[in-house]
Amino acid sequence: MYRAYRALCLLLLIAAGCTTLPDNSGRVASYAFTDTRETLLGKSLEKHRQAHGHEDGFVLLGNGLDAFVARAVLAEVAERSLDVQYYLYHHDMVGGLFTALLWQAAERGVRVRLLVDDMDMADRDRGIVALDGHPNIEIRIFNPFDRNIGRIPQFVTGLGSVTRRMHNKSFTADNVASILGGRNIGDQYFDADPALEFADLDVLAVGDVVGDVSNAFDLYWNSALSYPAATLIDIELSDEELNKKKEQFLTFLSEHRNSDYIQALGNADLAHQLRNDTVPYHYGDATVVVDDPDKITRSRDANELHLVTQLAPFFDRIKNELVIVSPYFVPGHEGVEFFRALAGKGVRVKILTNSLASNDVGIVHAGYSKYRKALLRAGVELHEMNKRPTAKERTWISDTGGSSKASLHAKTFVLDRETVFIGSLNLDPRSFYENTEIGIVLEQEEVAERMAETFDSEIAEKAFRLELRTNEDGFEQLLWHGYEDGDAVTFDVDPYTSFWHRFVIGLARFLPIESQL
Repeated sequence: MYRAYRALCLLLLIAAGCTTLPDNSGRVASYAFTDTRETLLGKSLEKHRQAHGHEDGFVLLGNGLDAFVARAVLAEVAERSLDVQYYLYHHDMVGGLFTALLWQAAERGVRVRLLVDDMDMADRDRGIVALDGHPNIEIRIFNPFDRNIGRIPQFVTGLGSVTRRMHNKSFTADNVASILGGRNIGDQYFDADPALEFADLDVLAVGDVVGDVSNAFDLYWNSALSYPAATLIDIELSDEELNKKKEQFLTFLSEHRNSDYIQALGNADLAHQLRNDTVPYHYGDATVVVDDPDKITRSRDANELHLVTQLAPFFDRIKNELVIVSPYFVPGHEGVEFFRALAGKGVRVKILTNSLASNDVGIVHAGYSKYRKALLRAGVELHEMNKRPTAKERTWISDTGGSSKASLHAKTFVLDRETVFIGSLNLDPRSFYENTEIGIVLEQEEVAERMAETFDSEIAEKAFRLELRTNEDGFEQLLWHGYEDGDAVTFDVDPYTSFWHRFVIGLARFLPIESQL
């Protein structure tokens, strides 16, 4: 058995060591259109500028239906271009509808540039080639896997290379309107399956800031790490298969046209507001912060490439309060000391993250949980989502080994009730040093104040408040205070979890993998 194991490992190493990607030097650079002022969206922007000068306009998209509606309507009204960049792009109902919308836009003559990370693209090359075959659609794949070797060997031997991914999420129409935030493309991000939804947050932005989003997209699109699908995938489809794929796109859209989800999209207030140009934007200054794509090939100490370096000035000026919502929160010793220093200056630090029961990536909870006591000692107000898994979620847990999919997924910070960050950035080593990220900083007191007030008013109902209590014997014990069916409850172990679940996560805390979380 041992010899067989060694032989298997050797074969994996040899196979992965032979990975080669095709020459990507022939890719053709392209850039966002700048002459879009005469489009419908461009004329709308000029009207807003006449009323608000060069302030940026934005509206928060906390509801999953609204978040999809915004993308769908922008895809419908776009006349020149759609620039689309995502980490995960699921092959499910929302993924199918989203693809159909891009296809329809391309059929109208809109140039569609779709940039996706390769993490979610396994076994989908034929569909990629079919979509890329449209004359108005080009697909590029970021940091791709070798198509001639299985992915598992590449994961085994490629730790620190193929494990560093493009986590960015953006959607821009006609270089006039952009959507940024935490959502990938998939059912759970857009309320398509309420039993398996993520609580998430995006922002729809208009104004000069959109040009910065487009510049960030172009930086990634033209990166040597972005491979045109035609360069990467050595597959030729017959005309018959291409026509069949086109029919599948249209049939899929037709089959779902009368579904409850599509009906809800059609009746959404935001859809009418977008079509009638009556969206209630907030206005203020917005700044795009983004990692350089070269981050994933350079030293983790190359701070000049990092989004967090761009965020640092905003954090340096905090005086009173910091509210953090982060689904995957692994502060490390450095982060604990940062929060301790803030609290020492009188800054009130409030953090909401997933509980063990609500976290969809249990191993990340192992990295976070070992810092809970230190955070509480530092004066941080720590909260975890209060979510009891449903029967469907328990089945998902059993099938996948994960935790609940009714999970917090939003990534946002509110600084002194004056400034808001919304984006793809988690507060963990993977976001800081491994993956690439993007986000937007909004300097708008009304929005910041409302978000902070909502946090305060809803936190007790939606989350557990953690307390570190020292008992009579001098031992520290964690307690979770919250509500269950309207009644106050206190737990002395991670709520709504089994002994086995806690035991496995407890063991995982000792694995030397924190840098990958």
